[in-house]
Amino acid sequence: MNYAGMHPRDVRRLFREGRLNTQTSGMCLGYAQANMAVLPKKYAYDFLLFAQRNPKSCPILEVGDTGSPYLKTIAQDCNVASDLPKYRIYEHGELVGEFDNVEAYWRDDLVAFLIGCSFSFESELLESGVSVRHIEEGRNVPMYLTDIPCEPAGVFSGNMVVSMRPLPPEQIVKAVNITAAMPRVHGTPVHIGHPAYIGIADINSPDFGEAVTIRENETPVFWACGVTPQSVVMNSKPDFCITHAPGHMLVTDIKNADLKF
Repeated sequence: MNYAGMHPRDVRRLFREGRLNTQTSGMCLGYAQANMAVLPKKYAYDFLLFAQRNPKSCPILEVGDTGSPYLKTIAQDCNVASDLPKYRIYEHGELVGEFDNVEAYWRDDLVAFLIGCSFSFESELLESGVSVRHIEEGRNVPMYLTDIPCEPAGVFSGNMVVSMRPLPPEQIVKAVNITAAMPRVHGTPVHIGHPAYIGIADINSPDFGEAVTIRENETPVFWACGVTPQSVVMNSKPDFCITHAPGHMLVTDIKNADLKF
């Protein structure tokens, strides 16, 4: 099936009905995707402050009403407890499981945070002739925990997670310029070049997602990643949190072009 050309509402329906649970890179090209973190209200202000202090990693696209899984802005007729392909639940910082649907775990004190995703700028890269290796290879994007500290806020602290796309030298400047115009989906790269400089010991062993081919003449380029909240949750240990599974995003109704400067 041609998921790249589908409308987001149709893909969300497939997820909601349990007919599809794959990672979402390359789906609904031209439409923005979003990471998600859902926390009890008692943590909501601290997390909102954390996101405000770390806009590269956590650019907020929408915050839900307390207790409601339904969105009002970035996606119509969207239930964030059923309309993503795969979820994770953490308790006291420990991963307790992955789920295709979390409606049974939803509570009236939960607040959903939807965060910009670098999948959103990939269609812009492809249209400009910039290679996106994980789409070419049909894999989830490789993501790595770094030693770059986030600015702490309240109970939340931890290090940045980055996504990586290998590029030949002649495409790097173009990729930087394209993503610079989209700060609400992570903007410019945070590092270009040797992975050890940001604490990545083995580029072929990502902490999340899947490894991709890096050719001899290519340079790894790293963008801040919306999986950062999952790293922060594991470090900060709130008693409950629902997130998307890495690479398994909410596909929104917002056009990428509307997120540009």
